[in-house]
Amino acid sequence: ASSHEKIFSAGGDLKAFASDTPTIVKYSGLDRFPRLYRLIGGLGKPVICAAGGDVLAGAFGLALACDFVLVKESARFGCPEINVGVFPFMISALIYRNVGRLKANELMMYGEKITATEALSLGLVNRVIPDDEFEGEVRAWAHRLASKSPLLMRLGKDAIDRTRDMSLPDALSALQSQLALAFTTEDIGEGVAAFRDKRSPVWKMK
Repeated sequence: ASSHEKIFSAGGDLKAFASDTPTIVKYSGLDRFPRLYRLIGGLGKPVICAAGGDVLAGAFGLALACDFVLVKESARFGCPEINVGVFPFMISALIYRNVGRLKANELMMYGEKITATEALSLGLVNRVIPDDEFEGEVRAWAHRLASKSPLLMRLGKDAIDRTRDMSLPDALSALQSQLALAFTTEDIGEGVAAFRDKRSPVWKMK
């Protein structure tokens, strides 16, 4: 993240692209963003990206790797790499999975920034929040997530991640198995009992 109040993150250090570092050394460091994206996906719990400023370059991919994106009204999104002779290679896979092909091409090949409202219309963010309400709204979203069963949330996230790129028949088969596993948990029984008794559930996490 950036220390600048108007920038959430501007991605990697551009100086590294033009440095005299041997190519093999540069190449060996290219896995940092992919490892980070995979790490976020494998945490087993929902991750909220709270973007309090501009989301640019590699940070755009970071946001899209999260499960929810909340953004200040004043923030902007963009892939400006092409403007300095680079291309958003690593984040293109995430952009293409979240935006239609033509708009994805426009974002990456023109390198122009879009507003938070435009990002919302493209389905890139969950909520655009007035700047002065941002921190309170982010906390509210986090508290609502924290009230759910951590165990069922993990099972659900794992199922989503494993079946995302499967064919429909394979995905349905895998999800059937995951549902059967969920039925063995005590948290399902607690959730149903709490609903019936009109009380808040006490998750057992087993």
